[in-house]
Amino acid sequence: FLMQTSEMLRKICMRNLVRKYCRGLTAERKGQLQQKVVTSAVFSGKKEGYLESLSQPFLETRLKESDLNPKVLQLIRGESIKYVTPVIKYDRNGFKARERLLVLTQSSAYVVEMAKIKQKIEYSTLKGISTSNLSDGIVVIHVPEDKQQKGDVILQCEHIFEVVTKLCILANKQSLVKVVKGSLRFRVGSGKEATMVFTVGPEPQVFKDKTGQLTVV
Repeated sequence: FLMQTSEMLRKICMRNLVRKYCRGLTAERKGQLQQKVVTSAVFSGKKEGYLESLSQPFLETRLKESDLNPKVLQLIRGESIKYVTPVIKYDRNGFKARERLLVLTQSSAYVVEMAKIKQKIEYSTLKGISTSNLSDGIVVIHVPEDKQQKGDVILQCEHIFEVVTKLCILANKQSLVKVVKGSLRFRVGSGKEATMVFTVGPEPQVFKDKTGQLTVV
């Protein structure tokens, strides 16, 4: 009887402590925890660097809305901007690296060059999000094959866990995130596909190899 009473009191005490902790959470802290739960579901045990990312809080955004060109703001007016970050975009043909901004609104992702919107992906049409299991910052946003889309979007992000978490939460596409090993296929437009290879080397680099494949070291 004493053992049962002790166990019951222990459970009640734990429940009260949890309730007190939850009630004391700020809205910001609660948002952080909710995001980290999604990050864990997507990356835990799958991608290098995940454990190190646990202690790093996600920022609300890496750039402010005021940092965007007024022309871009005018083009996406009516949409609430949720997150902006600098990225490197790789061309689908030739794989040349270009500095861009990734802008996430409540309904779409935009790849932005200065005052131009280079590509818009509505979350409702998003087919998938792929990253490798290694410590690189590459993310591929898979889009439908139609006239409005030029092909899948290849981005390199400094804060890969933060970017993918924000994207899949806003798009409500957590189940479509894939962490791949070795290589992945992506669409380059006009029904054509290409292969991206992930490997390990002495220093990080991204380049087009002799076979024409995009290699990420």
